[in-house]
Amino acid sequence: MSDAYEAELVVDRRDAAADGVLALTLRHPLGEQLPQWEPGAHIDVVLGPGLERQYSLCGDPADRTAWRIAVLREPAGRGGSAHVHEQLGQGDKVRVRGPRNHFTLRPAPRYRFIAGGIGITPILPMLAAAEAQGVEWTLLYGGRTRESMAFTEELRRYGDRVTVAPQDETGLLDLASVLDGVPEGTLVYCCGPGPLLDAVEERCPAGLLHVERFTPKEQPASENTEFEVELAQTGTTVTVAPDVSVLDAVRASGVEVLFSCTEGTCGTCETDVLDGTPDHRDSVLTDEEREAGETMMICVSRCRGKKLVLDL
Repeated sequence: MSDAYEAELVVDRRDAAADGVLALTLRHPLGEQLPQWEPGAHIDVVLGPGLERQYSLCGDPADRTAWRIAVLREPAGRGGSAHVHEQLGQGDKVRVRGPRNHFTLRPAPRYRFIAGGIGITPILPMLAAAEAQGVEWTLLYGGRTRESMAFTEELRRYGDRVTVAPQDETGLLDLASVLDGVPEGTLVYCCGPGPLLDAVEERCPAGLLHVERFTPKEQPASENTEFEVELAQTGTTVTVAPDVSVLDAVRASGVEVLFSCTEGTCGTCETDVLDGTPDHRDSVLTDEEREAGETMMICVSRCRGKKLVLDL
């Protein structure tokens, strides 16, 4: 699966959203409209050779003239955030792809939103959408300190539906206050650090929770076996060795496919499965999508049999 839109956009604004968080407003250099997107979507930002990152869109989906992203400075990161904070200035151009959405806001009579740190970014437009729909919702938003939590000023307009809970003031988030006794029909949306998502998953009934992870979820230990992948568009069959990913095997055969994180978190390499049963090892697909087996992330997932047929 691929996205048709790819373009160089210009950095129109750089704003400090919080301590260590930089908000960038991106526009087309010729003033062209940008593709439509829905809350939960993210874009791929190509910062340089081998330096590509995914950032959630956190602006107004109705504004086709600009995309806003927010980037947390991560001193122990792999270089992407440092590049944005130190080298990407106002007026500079940056190549983007997308948008892509694996965190779609599904219709519901009420929502419980939980965000940790920079995980507020995909949640922010969801709040505006829920508000526009006139449904019941609340947000529990945690972070290390109040100063490190982005967009708190924007959240003030929602009043007491938003609970801002910095850890240095209130301790760990009180998940029980949000998740215990959730009324039927409520959907829970959560984004943030892995430990927060794990804690929410432990408390939240299956089917109600939707999460987006910035880092891979720990997968059960499993043995890699050799299998074949037939590329339906070319008729080529490639062998995937135990120590090789489907992505690498496909690319080695001469077929170019989009990919980015190679960790199973971004969804860039999502590929349609025409036959066979994938062994899903990503952190993107829902349980229902895994059960359906219609797509897979070929950077990490494998095969539960001897052969897969992919739409490549």
